[in-house]
Amino acid sequence: MNKQTDNYRRRFLITTTSVVAGSGVVLATIPFVRYMLPSAQARNAGAPVDVDISKLKPGQQMTIEWRSKPVWILHRTSRNLSDLKERSHLTNLADPGSSVLSQQPTYAKNDYRSLRPEYLVTTALCTHLGCVPTYRPEQGPTDLGSEWPGGYFCPCHGSRFDLAGRVYRNAPAPTNLVIPPHYYISDTIIKIGEDLQSE
Repeated sequence: MNKQTDNYRRRFLITTTSVVAGSGVVLATIPFVRYMLPSAQARNAGAPVDVDISKLKPGQQMTIEWRSKPVWILHRTSRNLSDLKERSHLTNLADPGSSVLSQQPTYAKNDYRSLRPEYLVTTALCTHLGCVPTYRPEQGPTDLGSEWPGGYFCPCHGSRFDLAGRVYRNAPAPTNLVIPPHYYISDTIIKIGEDLQSE
């Protein structure tokens, strides 16, 4: 055999070995890449949720789950709406104007913290340590005081929120309840987890 044939065989063997080894590395990494991708169940857990509110009467509240968190949808009464704007009530709140914008979409920065005044959509987790507050719509109960206009009370550490999810002064919770992204598909269907600005 001459030198030229040896060089040709050497290059052929090196190239073939490199291609086979590279293919083996690619095939070996496929299971690891698949393992790192989110499962269908994980993708669905973060997906937007459509909620039918057609049967929700004034004063009633429903709870749905989005991203493994409870979300409340409250149909506020006309009295609830007027109570939320009373000056004496606003002075009791830590952030009545919702200046902490990270707690809500900009389109909910209004007196009711909502797209539509009659409906509140909020994450049902206290901003102190993540406990679930209780819905206390009654006015002036003995345990909350005669000036209580209705709202949410966190049984873990006593934080209080009004029916717009705004926290009262001197509460352990540092900020208002979080308003998730949402929009109305129709008069009776809300899509939670997505807003029109993200489309």
